[in-house]
Amino acid sequence: MGVVMDPIAAISYAKDSTLAMLLAAQARGFELSYLEQRDLLLRDGVALGRMRALSVRADPAGWFTLGEPALGPLSSLDCLLMRKDPPFDIEYIYTTYILERAEAAGVQVVNRPQGLRDMNEKVYTAAFPQCCAATLVTRDMADMAAFLHEQGKVVVKPLHGMGGRSIFVLEQGDVNARVVFETLTDYGQRFAIVQRYLPEIAQTGDSRVLLVDGEPVPYALARIPAGGDHRGNLAAGARGVARPLNDRDRWLAGEIGPALAAKGMLFVGLDVIGGFVTEINVTSPTGIREIDKQCGTSIGDQLIAAIERHLATTPRAARSAGGRPSPAASPA
Repeated sequence: MGVVMDPIAAISYAKDSTLAMLLAAQARGFELSYLEQRDLLLRDGVALGRMRALSVRADPAGWFTLGEPALGPLSSLDCLLMRKDPPFDIEYIYTTYILERAEAAGVQVVNRPQGLRDMNEKVYTAAFPQCCAATLVTRDMADMAAFLHEQGKVVVKPLHGMGGRSIFVLEQGDVNARVVFETLTDYGQRFAIVQRYLPEIAQTGDSRVLLVDGEPVPYALARIPAGGDHRGNLAAGARGVARPLNDRDRWLAGEIGPALAAKGMLFVGLDVIGGFVTEINVTSPTGIREIDKQCGTSIGDQLIAAIERHLATTPRAARSAGGRPSPAASPA
């Protein structure tokens, strides 16, 4: 199993979900190979990488050991975890092109490169309007102003952000509304998203519901904003409190999970406020460590077990087309 991630030396040991996955994979017998974006390349249509053997440990004083880099085809891997954090920029898109060539060679890439490109974490909610509060995606500042007037209070966000960056809450009559619209759309040159403000964020937080191969983990991570803030993001100082899923969470997961799993998205995070999905996270969802610590789960192990099932039931040639197990390919 390979992993493409941000520098492993700089991760937060206590919070990093990728480390949880790697610990689980190693415990289940996978040999690990480590790459960063800069280690990927294409040569004559073949996806290559400067891979380093990786071993991981549950030790906050030193959680990894890396071997020397060796250039080789990514097709030498059975599976590759794409865990590079956003921003989702043009370099990220170029990376998915390389990973798609690895997929064409039979490597199971998690999550699937085409899905990473197609499923913008904010815009893709439009595929499930029944799960979402009122939402507008536009470059037109007049449309934004009209939406604010209609809703009374809104959240405005860029389409490419993460970690609570550049998120604004506006109420009707706010003197800053125009400048916020100008800033986020670059005076009408970029799309941005406007959503009805959900007041439950202040009491019950922004809950992360994790899906493994389309099925919800039984606990969500409610991220309660810090005092004086409106952002339910751990990176912005929110407090993470695990809670059991409720009926609405399970309904949302049932509406969205199977559709994404069918597209090769094995690990997904739904952001839920007041019973409405506000984002669908596919690039590098987090929350594993906090839920595991508070609830005694092992979500990384659950994900690696799902990957093993796909490797066992889907021939390598079928994986090259992003296929899922067919009845003929499944064990009797």
